[in-house]
Amino acid sequence: MAVPGPTARAGARPRLDLQLVQRFVRIQKVFFPSWSSQNVLMFMTLLCVTLLEQLVIYQVGLIPSQYYGVLGNKDLDGFKALTFLAVTLIVLNSTLKSFDQFTCNLLYVSWRKGLTEHLHHLYFRARVYYTLNVLRDDIDNPDQRISQDVERFCRQLSSVTSKLIISPFTLTYYTYQCFQSTGWLGPVSIFGYFILGTMVNKTLMGPIVTKLVQQEKLEGDFRFKHMQIRVNAEPAAFYRAGLVEHMRTDRRLQRLLQTQRELMSRELWLYIGINTFDYLGSILSYVVIAIPIFSGVYGDLSPTELSTLVSKNAFVCIYLISCFTQLIDLSTTLSDVAGYTHRIGELQEALLDMSRKSQDREALGEREWDLDKTPGCPTTEPSDTAFLLDRVSILTPSSDKPLIKDLSLKICEGQSLLITGNTGTGKTSLLRVLGGLWESMKGSVQMLADFGPHGVLFLPQKPFFTDGTLREQVIYPLKEIYPDSGSADDERIVRFLELAGLPASMVEVITPTLAHHCRVCHRSV
Repeated sequence: MAVPGPTARAGARPRLDLQLVQRFVRIQKVFFPSWSSQNVLMFMTLLCVTLLEQLVIYQVGLIPSQYYGVLGNKDLDGFKALTFLAVTLIVLNSTLKSFDQFTCNLLYVSWRKGLTEHLHHLYFRARVYYTLNVLRDDIDNPDQRISQDVERFCRQLSSVTSKLIISPFTLTYYTYQCFQSTGWLGPVSIFGYFILGTMVNKTLMGPIVTKLVQQEKLEGDFRFKHMQIRVNAEPAAFYRAGLVEHMRTDRRLQRLLQTQRELMSRELWLYIGINTFDYLGSILSYVVIAIPIFSGVYGDLSPTELSTLVSKNAFVCIYLISCFTQLIDLSTTLSDVAGYTHRIGELQEALLDMSRKSQDREALGEREWDLDKTPGCPTTEPSDTAFLLDRVSILTPSSDKPLIKDLSLKICEGQSLLITGNTGTGKTSLLRVLGGLWESMKGSVQMLADFGPHGVLFLPQKPFFTDGTLREQVIYPLKEIYPDSGSADDERIVRFLELAGLPASMVEVITPTLAHHCRVCHRSV
């Protein structure tokens, strides 16, 4: 019987801790599966572009100090050459920045594709999607985590990638330049300022991550309520339940909006901290420059030379502070990334846990959830035996209520079996055990016939209409899973529709639809 796995700790508060790092690293392994992967190539391209962009920015940053020199000396030819160089560098910088953004967008698409396909591979394997949506309640809204959280995570992460990968290089280079201009006092003051800002922002980001995860859960609940009404619109209309559903939907909306207001209130303090450090940083740069000037280090320079030196040193110090403030400014984005990391990582852990359990079952000779013939113990049953149950007891997965006790049953080919009973006595539950959706509490269940068109098929209580053409709807899903199940030409399909009791007039209408593969929705069917 399926129960929540040990990796998914329901109710655990997401934090900025080691678990966040572990989940983030696990996702990065999906992004970069090998050193020769396409994502690694794009990442290295982005690194080269950002490095070249920083070299150009440095040259552009020195131009104001050079203007002080040529204007102070009234050098017209130097002014023209410097202006041409400035325009060239600005155009080159704009081109590199645009290519930087383009590469980040390509990374976003590639990351989303890889992570979504990775989760799909785990989600649709061995009916994990059924277990996660029906039998487990510790992972809320798995559909939202795969479709929306992955998209937002990849978009947010790609938007800050270029700034993060270039930060070690720019910090190292401009720290050295700042030391050359102001001595040890400048870099020490700026690094101390950044450490203080980081500590304050980490304190302010913690509650935001927790509240963001809660907000995304409520977003999924609100969307699910609307989807529930869309799917069950007719029954709700028969019940005249519009007022009740209106109240319940509004109640979910109010909980969501209240959480959003709380999130905004906590983000307010983070914004205050970010903006305060931004403006104080600009003042700090001039304080660092003023110390050597007032101490007489540059007392032998002329006013023009001093202006040129101040402009150059101001650029170096301000840019070093800017590198730190940019990291601080990313606090809001990184808190969002941390929240999505927890939600995606939690889902990934649950999927990997269920996938490992499925592999363990397959290693024991079981096909997915189907309890097939026991390895090494050949059955003595006749070849026409489809199912063999021996003292099987069944409980509902969500409670300890017994449904069936010590049931022994043999179902053979060509045998008709009718199971009757009141609602809730376990008729459908028995079929779920036979189909491998549930596990029996005790006893053995052997499925001795193959699953497929030449063996056993299960029909659900509620018909399932998938997307696709009417032709695909009729042959769903056997032709895709079992391509050798026989021809699926239109004439053969029409014969089976007639055998199913479809009126001849309807068959005449459907025949051209099959031939042209017209797309229809399930309402038309």
